[in-house]
Amino acid sequence: MQIWMTLVLALQMLSALVMIGLVLIQHGKGADMGASFGSGASGSLFGASGSASFLSRSTAACATIFFVCTLALALMSNAGNRTRDNAGGSVLDRPAEAASAAAAPAIPAAPAIPTPAPAGNAPASAAVSAPASGAIPK
Repeated sequence: MQIWMTLVLALQMLSALVMIGLVLIQHGKGADMGASFGSGASGSLFGASGSASFLSRSTAACATIFFVCTLALALMSNAGNRTRDNAGGSVLDRPAEAASAAAAPAIPAAPAIPTPAPAGNAPASAAVSAPASGAIPK
């Protein structure tokens, strides 16, 4: 499987470099390959309109090869991940408890802070909660 990935990757890189070269050779509308070399369009290598169609078809062929290689590499990479991971599926398929327990370190609990005793003869519960009417106890 590794040799196929290497071959497809090499083909992808080669098609990308050829496609870059073909795009750089092409000119905008109205300019032929002959105009870049200083001669008339009729004296060009592919004829009056042959260079534009040849270069555009070659670029389209290289782009097709590039995209097919990209899809093949993605599929091969995904197949390799499935064989390595016996649990299968995505990270989203795993239980949340196992993922959060493994990711989060244990944090020690903060020490309890003693609260001061209420002043006077009032019970402790009266000092903690305020009356429902909104008045502050004295």
